[in-house]
Amino acid sequence: MACRTICQLLQRRLASSATSVRLSAAEVRGRRSAVFSREQARQRSLYPRTEKIEVTLQIPGLQGTLLVMNKGLSTPHSCARHLTEWYVTSSALALVDGKPWSLHQPLTQSCSLSLLTFKDTDPLLVNQAYWRSCAALLGQVLLDAFKEDFSVELLRLPEVLVTSGAFCCDVVLDPQLDAWNPSEESLRSLTRGAQQLIHRDLPWEPLEVAPPVALEVFSHSSDTHLRCVFIHVYGTHTHSCLTLYLSLRCGDHVLLSGGPLVARTGLCSQYEVTAIHPLGEGKWGLHRRAQGLSLPLQQQAHHTVWRKLRSRAEKLVEVPTGSTNEAISDTLTLPSAPEQTPPHTPQQ
Repeated sequence: MACRTICQLLQRRLASSATSVRLSAAEVRGRRSAVFSREQARQRSLYPRTEKIEVTLQIPGLQGTLLVMNKGLSTPHSCARHLTEWYVTSSALALVDGKPWSLHQPLTQSCSLSLLTFKDTDPLLVNQAYWRSCAALLGQVLLDAFKEDFSVELLRLPEVLVTSGAFCCDVVLDPQLDAWNPSEESLRSLTRGAQQLIHRDLPWEPLEVAPPVALEVFSHSSDTHLRCVFIHVYGTHTHSCLTLYLSLRCGDHVLLSGGPLVARTGLCSQYEVTAIHPLGEGKWGLHRRAQGLSLPLQQQAHHTVWRKLRSRAEKLVEVPTGSTNEAISDTLTLPSAPEQTPPHTPQQ
């Protein structure tokens, strides 16, 4: 009963924020980043004195090596810097006591640590984090792609299997763009935006927060993705924490993610936005699914292979209705999308 009351209060607060004076995209990003930084500083202040923890490496060739690190400050990336440059540049994800862990998430107790790369014998967890990261990058590009006159709202980042052939992110564009179908040049423009972020080699910095803090982060805009997530979280796990990711010095974007991302944007290599499919009218307008294809820095594909992969990634990825940022089952299919002749692309 209390959970339902909290959910109703949240929905009212979200509704009131949606009817408030609309801020520019830059102002929204600035305010989100400010709340993120404040909460990050608060969490770091929980460790006023330097306390030491023991980190036991579970890495081939370094099995059992003990590192003495700082509690609440040191991260798996900090540990990698005590090893060789190869671990710093190649590590994409960590396992802390067997749990997937961002390279930039502080360690809060003595633990075992594994550093994962794309060349591991079983790269499943790394591949999942990479696909999730590519989708987050695509969402960030879409939020920056249009002029201030056009609103862009991120609905969700569906967590699909790598074998689906494409990562995706669902958005609602400004109603003025309902008749727009992206041309090949529009897709290339979005691809260039992603490649610029990749070239900057920016870290994805995680921050685990309670839902009320996340609500404050997103309270300055009518973010429909946040509404979906909060209603789901408060309706099922009253005491759950959410993880926010901030890509520093890149427009100060803050986003919600269903799991850890890889260490930095520079781990992406070949990256292309392949399609934006209309999904039909939804509660907040015309829903669209943007899709893309990418390979990490440590893996490259010949241009003939890439063309085949790209052709597959253009097809609509079906995501079961009602799923949020949770991994979907192997019932996911790739039906062929009908060919469309896109009209003139609006100025971006």
